[in-house]
Amino acid sequence: MPIVPASPRHARHALARAVGQVVLSWLAVASVATAAETPAAPLPPTRLAQAIALEHGEGVSKDQLKAALVYCEAARDGDPEAQYRLAWMYANGRGVARNDPFAASLFSLAAAAGHVEARKALQFLGDGGDRLPDCLRSAVPEPGPPEFVVVEGADPFANLPPKKQKIADLVTTLAKAYAVSPRLALAVIAVESNFEPSARSVKDARGLMQLIPGTAARFDVKNTFDVRDNVRGGLAYLRWLLSYYQGQVALAAAAYNAGEGAVDRYRGVPPYPETRDYVRRVLDLFGADLHPYDPKLADPPLFLMRTSAASM
Repeated sequence: MPIVPASPRHARHALARAVGQVVLSWLAVASVATAAETPAAPLPPTRLAQAIALEHGEGVSKDQLKAALVYCEAARDGDPEAQYRLAWMYANGRGVARNDPFAASLFSLAAAAGHVEARKALQFLGDGGDRLPDCLRSAVPEPGPPEFVVVEGADPFANLPPKKQKIADLVTTLAKAYAVSPRLALAVIAVESNFEPSARSVKDARGLMQLIPGTAARFDVKNTFDVRDNVRGGLAYLRWLLSYYQGQVALAAAAYNAGEGAVDRYRGVPPYPETRDYVRRVLDLFGADLHPYDPKLADPPLFLMRTSAASM
């Protein structure tokens, strides 16, 4: 069969199609290569990294006041390194006015989270009395469990929902081993977490009895979100507080909320609105001012010893 040569027009069309296919193939290969060679966009720096850069002028203009504000944002989110660095700024008046109570409270927060250098720094500053900068206090906390509702004239622990009743039954059983009234333990749990085992505060208090890491370690709690382990730790702390404050429930409750240091410094319930409201609610639920205690567990604070001596 004879070969018929293509017309010039057909030849041009065939050549154009061939060239088009080559170009498309080249573009496909080039786009794949370009995608492979283009590095991923860098992650934005963390708040802590931003604050460090601002404090020391690393890659940005040095601005210690702004650094303090960014540290505060990170500290508010529970970053112990940010809490530690902000504490140093207040301890040394770097970018902010010197404030030793602020510094001590921030060191305490970081130390409670296991920050070793913060623990060392606390040896020189002592207790800050839970005084914190406004930038920390003005934060809106994560929504917590709803407040435990008490109907006037009714037993608040009668007819609990099944989930809460199961916890109440466990608390009643464990409380006997710690010589703590089950009703007092339930009052603390109701006010602290409203029987929510996964509750966690902005200060990293955890679980039913809202144990901060330092208290959990003090009473050998391995898992603060484990119901039994958390309750055991809280009961051990309550038993010790009742011994230390000679059975005075208001003082034990105040210390559970604000710490023994604050109660001892004010020689009674501290003037913090949160703590006073906390004590009132616990007393209302417990229904008594005094609780039996074991005097062998702890020597009372000096202010109680003086009170006892003066009344003799």
